[in-house]
Amino acid sequence: MTWLLLCGGATGLGLVLSFLAWRRRGAAAGIRGTAWSLLPIAAYLTGAYVLIGGIAGSVVQFVTGLIAGIISPLVWAGVALAGLSAVLFVASGVMRARGAGGGRPRQRKVKDGVKTGEVPATQAPAAPQPVNPAPAPAKKRTNDDDFSDIEEILKRRGIG
Repeated sequence: MTWLLLCGGATGLGLVLSFLAWRRRGAAAGIRGTAWSLLPIAAYLTGAYVLIGGIAGSVVQFVTGLIAGIISPLVWAGVALAGLSAVLFVASGVMRARGAGGGRPRQRKVKDGVKTGEVPATQAPAAPQPVNPAPAPAKKRTNDDDFSDIEEILKRRGIG
C-alpha cells in the first residue's frame, strides 16, 4: 500500500508539473513531462518497483561500505586502479581519434600471390573517380502535368 501511495503521488505531482510546463513552454515539454510522469505508476503496476528498490539498496550498501572502509589499503588500491583505468580509457580514445598509436601495420591476407588491397604489377591502376560528379541537367518542367515531381520521386524509389 505504501508503494502505491508513493508511486501514485509521484505520478500525480508529475502530471501537475507537466500541465504547467505545457502552458509555459509548449506542447513538446508537456508531453515529455507526461511521459516521465507516467513511469512511477507503470513501475508499480508492473512490479518493477521491487527491482528498482533492490538496485537502489545495493548502490547505497556499496557506497556505505566504501566509506566505512576508507582507511583500508585494499579500498585505496581499488580506487587507484579504477582511476588509472579511467585515465587509460580516455587516453586511448584521444589517441584513436588522432590516429596516433596505431603500432605496426596489420599483415594483409595474401591471395594469389598478391596482398589484398594491392594492385598486381600486370594491371594498371584504375583512374581516380571524381569526388563530386557533375549533377545531371535538370528536366524542364511543363505545366501540363502537376504531379510530375511526385511521379519522378516514385520512379526513383522503384514504385510504379
